[in-house]
Amino acid sequence: MPAVMGRGGRRRRSIGEINMVPFIDVMLVLLVIFMVTAPLITTGVVDLPSVGKSAQRPNKVIEVIVASDEQLKLKVDGGEAQPATLRDLVARVRTGQGGDADAPVVISADRNVKYEAVVKVMDTLQRAGVKRVGLSVKQAAAGSGG
Repeated sequence: MPAVMGRGGRRRRSIGEINMVPFIDVMLVLLVIFMVTAPLITTGVVDLPSVGKSAQRPNKVIEVIVASDEQLKLKVDGGEAQPATLRDLVARVRTGQGGDADAPVVISADRNVKYEAVVKVMDTLQRAGVKRVGLSVKQAAAGSGG
């Protein structure tokens, strides 16, 4: 037996269309709500650190250099760069600090080095309790586009 029977035994076709009027009404109400509330939402201000020149250079700086082939070198106070491995890096840094735990350690890396290698060096130093670990950056020339 057919689902819907009309007069005279003919089948009535069911309408397979969606009524769009309620959908459009809801969308217009949402649009008005968003248009009213959008100006009221305050945008968050993010203060990004700027790269500038330090007022005075620390007495002792230990520089860890990550070469393009991911080989490590250690330079204390601008002296001769000595080869190092990740295993002995912490002991060599502690020796370079000479008991001054606040002596900064700067990581300089070639721009072609994988980010993972730099993070591995930083992580090794921070896990060993080295307090001041930072990244060296190249100062942009004045007026350059980036």
